[in-house]
Amino acid sequence: MIFLTEPIETSAQYLLNDSRQLTSPQRSIFFAIKGPHHDGHQFIEALYRKGVRQFVIETKACNDSLIKELSKMKDCSIWQVENSILALQNVALNHRKKYNIPVIGITGSNGKTIVKEWLSTLLANKFKIVKSPKSYNSQIGVPLSVWQMNDSHTLGIFEAGISRPDEMENLEKVIKPTLGIFTNIGSAHNEFFPNSVAKIREKAKLFANSDALIYCADYVEMDEFIKQEFIHENQRCKLLDWSRVLSSGIRVDWQIEEDGTSIQVIGDKELGTEVWESERYKTHFKDEASLEI
Repeated sequence: MIFLTEPIETSAQYLLNDSRQLTSPQRSIFFAIKGPHHDGHQFIEALYRKGVRQFVIETKACNDSLIKELSKMKDCSIWQVENSILALQNVALNHRKKYNIPVIGITGSNGKTIVKEWLSTLLANKFKIVKSPKSYNSQIGVPLSVWQMNDSHTLGIFEAGISRPDEMENLEKVIKPTLGIFTNIGSAHNEFFPNSVAKIREKAKLFANSDALIYCADYVEMDEFIKQEFIHENQRCKLLDWSRVLSSGIRVDWQIEEDGTSIQVIGDKELGTEVWESERYKTHFKDEASLEI
């Protein structure tokens, strides 16, 4: 058994935080996470018996019982850290630094997973895409998603979700999106923020280093925050805002019909006077939420 306190350097191919998802013991590193309702350290011995030989443990969980258990385990690498989730994120962000490809980061109150899936479908013919599986957008899900990146990929699409203050900064470091999409802002998790602007500010941290940001300007508080505060912190970020009601910029016109909805995009060339229009296209969606996304 080897206790290590320096930054984690692992040859493992799989980052594991759930013992039930073990598929390749010799190529896995297990991050034992102690939470309010579970303690991953309880599964270390069982995973060792199954062949896992790399573990990350938390200092706060190192009681006499655990130390005694660990002392029986031979030929192991064990990293002791203050917070296993932060350690997991650090491993993933170091992995992300290896790849210089376009990465789309998506956040918002609703629609993150749908936008990710639709984009990946639309772009699949042009790019080799790595994306968040399912709705992996949490403090744990994001690093597990980004860890999938490899040399074959030419585009990343990852979603990020937060529910409390001071969560998005860590996810931004892991994803490092070059293009951002802010889907919308709603009432979800309002109880953890003093007001909606504070929640918008927290979510917008995902785009702190992005080259461009796409969002709907019809969300007035979001639009005002991005144009008055966000853009001063990231002045090189190009804002691509769209609206259903504004006459300038990019306007999306949709008309709900009996068998679906026809949509047309209308815009000013370089925000100047020359107007361009897309062809009208049809979707079977008729509800406002789906059409907006």
